[in-house]
Amino acid sequence: MKFIKAIYSIYAAITFIAVMLLIFPFAIISSFFGRIRGGNMVYRLCIVWADLWFPLIGVWHKRIFEVPHDKTKQYIFVTNHISYLDAAIIPKAYRQPVRPLGKVEMSKVPVFGFIYRNAIVTVDRSSPENRASSVRVLKSIISKGISVLVFPEGTFNMGTTPLKDFYDGAFRVAIETQTPVKPVLFLDAYTRMPYESLFLMTPGKSRIVYLDEIPVNGYTLENVKELKDKVYAVMEKKLVEYNAAWRKLSANKN
Repeated sequence: MKFIKAIYSIYAAITFIAVMLLIFPFAIISSFFGRIRGGNMVYRLCIVWADLWFPLIGVWHKRIFEVPHDKTKQYIFVTNHISYLDAAIIPKAYRQPVRPLGKVEMSKVPVFGFIYRNAIVTVDRSSPENRASSVRVLKSIISKGISVLVFPEGTFNMGTTPLKDFYDGAFRVAIETQTPVKPVLFLDAYTRMPYESLFLMTPGKSRIVYLDEIPVNGYTLENVKELKDKVYAVMEKKLVEYNAAWRKLSANKN
């Protein structure tokens, strides 16, 4: 099975690059339209890329809406982080103008890095100055009517708990800009591509669950921990309810 998974993973990587090369010239053209309009255009190209690539590798997405989702409304989206595939799932999950917050290291990858840095806000978590600058950029983007996406765990959850501890950043921005928080769960990313190896990919389902928004009306910066804990509790409860795969798979390894 490991050999078959390795062959499949190589095929997925080849098609990943091939589809990306198809949209790359259009991404270059889009970049000339500026950070906002051009960024929106590049993100739409990422949606096209995802819509082409996932069927080619036999991964189909199912969107589960626990409540109706208003795509015309601005949100601070927060999502659990469990797999390298999370970045590719983003344009399947968020079908509206959005800027994810992502690690600056990925912007150095040839071709992919160009698209990456034009479609997201980069952050170097090792630099306090860079983290502060990224927060300012997120606030500026929100002021222009665009939603943002943050993985509040920061890095992969490699344990058996549903979630790692959250950073404060997303919740501070939500309160300071008075933008509601919208939790979204990626349930099958770990099953499709475990973080242990890039050569263990498998085809199959990829469920995305959209939870109810959490308003921040009346919250101040003194309530950051309260808001963070509230969102954490909601996401943790739902990950247990949906029986998130990595809880079982990780537990079986112990």
